[in-house]
Amino acid sequence: MLQRIQTLYMTLSVLVTGALPFVFELWTLKTDNQATAVFITTSALYLSLFGLVTLLTIISIFSFKKRQNQFVLNRLTMIFNFILLGFFVYRSLNLPGETMVSEKGIGMFLPAISIVLLVLANKAIKKDEDLVKSVDRLR
Repeated sequence: MLQRIQTLYMTLSVLVTGALPFVFELWTLKTDNQATAVFITTSALYLSLFGLVTLLTIISIFSFKKRQNQFVLNRLTMIFNFILLGFFVYRSLNLPGETMVSEKGIGMFLPAISIVLLVLANKAIKKDEDLVKSVDRLR
C-alpha cells in the first residue's frame, strides 16, 4: 500500500537522489581568483548513477504488492549508492592541485542520506513481512 511508512522513506530517497543533486554542488574548485562549482551535470557517470538509483527507488515504491521484491530492489539501490559514494570519496581524495583550496559540497553526502532512508524503509518492509507471516500462522 502506498500509505505505508516505507513509501515515505523511499519517496524521501527519491527526492534526495533525484532532485537535490541538481540544487547542491558536489564540490567547489578554487583556483587563483576563481571558484568553480561542480554539479552533477558536469559528469555523465554521476548523472547516470544518480538516475539509476532514482529509477530503482521509484520502481521499488510501486512494487508494494511484492514486499520481498521491494526489499531486494532497495538492497540493490543501496549497493549503487555505495558505489556512488565510493566514486565521491575517490574523487575527493584525488582532487587535482590540493595546494589550491578546494571545498567539498553537501552533494557528496546525498548517497549516504539515501542509504539511511533505504535502510529505514527495509526495516519497515521487514516489519510488515513479519506481521503478515504471524497472521498467516494464526489461520
